[in-house]
Amino acid sequence: MLEQGLRDQFLQLELPVDSISIQKIIVDLYNYLEMSLGIFPFNKTYFSQVEVTTIGFFLSNHTYQPPPNFGPYRFLGQQYPNFNVAPSSKKSKNLPIITVAAAGVLLLILICLCILIIRKKRSTRLEERQSFASWEPKSSGSIPQLKGARMFTFEEIKTCTNSFTEMNEIGGGGYGKVYRGTLGNGQLVAVKRAQEGSSQGSHEFRTEIELLSRVHHKNLVSLVGFCFEEGEQMLIYEYVPNGTLKDSLLGKSGVRLDWKRRLHVALGAAKGIVYLHELADPPIVHRDIKSSNILLDEKLNAKVSDFGLSKSLGVGSRGQITTQVKGTMGYLDPEYYMTQQLTDKSDVYSFGVLLLELITGKKPLERGRYIVREVKSLLDWSKDLYNLKNLLDPSLELTTLVGGLKQYISLALRCVDESSAERPTMSAVVYEIEKIMRQAGVNPSSASNSSSAVGSTGTPVRHPYESDGPSDYSGDVAYPRIEPK
Repeated sequence: MLEQGLRDQFLQLELPVDSISIQKIIVDLYNYLEMSLGIFPFNKTYFSQVEVTTIGFFLSNHTYQPPPNFGPYRFLGQQYPNFNVAPSSKKSKNLPIITVAAAGVLLLILICLCILIIRKKRSTRLEERQSFASWEPKSSGSIPQLKGARMFTFEEIKTCTNSFTEMNEIGGGGYGKVYRGTLGNGQLVAVKRAQEGSSQGSHEFRTEIELLSRVHHKNLVSLVGFCFEEGEQMLIYEYVPNGTLKDSLLGKSGVRLDWKRRLHVALGAAKGIVYLHELADPPIVHRDIKSSNILLDEKLNAKVSDFGLSKSLGVGSRGQITTQVKGTMGYLDPEYYMTQQLTDKSDVYSFGVLLLELITGKKPLERGRYIVREVKSLLDWSKDLYNLKNLLDPSLELTTLVGGLKQYISLALRCVDESSAERPTMSAVVYEIEKIMRQAGVNPSSASNSSSAVGSTGTPVRHPYESDGPSDYSGDVAYPRIEPK
């Protein structure tokens, strides 16, 4: 039954699957049932890399309803053994010669590839320099209307960060480092300085400047300015003191988020996204809504940040555009992933994952466990805490039902519906969260009850850009087509 169901769904996805087999069925030491699922390609020897990625994503997101006596399941991907068959014994005499010849050809190919990559990088850097050289504030039409943001000189940024001293270094990631700075007027800022070979390219740099310069809302991080002198790419933001939502959920920031505060954070983030979808002209899809891109100010008001992957829907696009898939695995809308059709409902899906992350405190995707699937498979409205007790964040201390919890879970699941047409709009999400807050005894229009971001342990607050390890993967997702310009 399971095999036939999977085959039917692979056919719907137009994946070249010929057959499926279940092998090596065992019960491990912990009394868990384990089995290996073999998937074989149609009319060829191996799946392509894109096909393997698509199959893995489908299995990670697949919702299987097991019989009542079985619990939830999880998918653990194994390395795909795509290699050639070893030569026969008859050809063993020629093996050293073939190996040396093949190695020589491979070395030649690698050298040619390195030369092409170096030339491509040089060409790209030259194009970027030429592009930015023509992007002067005084030229009409070549630069967007920058409302509020200003272009800083390299010397100004160097001065405000005390020559990028290590004492002012407050974080970093794949893009480079972030420094605390103080402008001449006394304003505290965070300077995001891209390094050579940064994961944030020229396109993302310009995108963030252009978008943040024309959108202004209390729940969006403010761009103070930028600098691209002397081969540098730097973004200057307002300084947000209480770190990221992700750090707070992981207990790294010293911020304690109870049920009411989490509702307050969810409402603020939702309002920021509504502004992008409905009040920005033209509408903007963020494309990377996640807990590490939600910053918390001194009153724990949420501010949506990082617009490097954002996309304008444009005029006359009828609410959707065809574009290369980008985002963060775990938050990514499966419909957008499969069709490349980007709509504002893709942000709704990511926000739904964020809502589940808020009440579980767990990463959306970790060790083969996908939080959306976990919640769907365990949920039982007739049981205590809806059968989600083991999934809920222990720091919430939810030993009994709290006001609005059922409506909250229901809203989150509607946001992560597999069909974008069935998901609510973000304005409807805001309306629902406000109703939930009233049920929880919170006035949606009031500010956070917290006046301090330091928890009871007195742990010092981490900066929003600080990281003690690799960040979530965020960016291009493997797909064969190229994003239209």
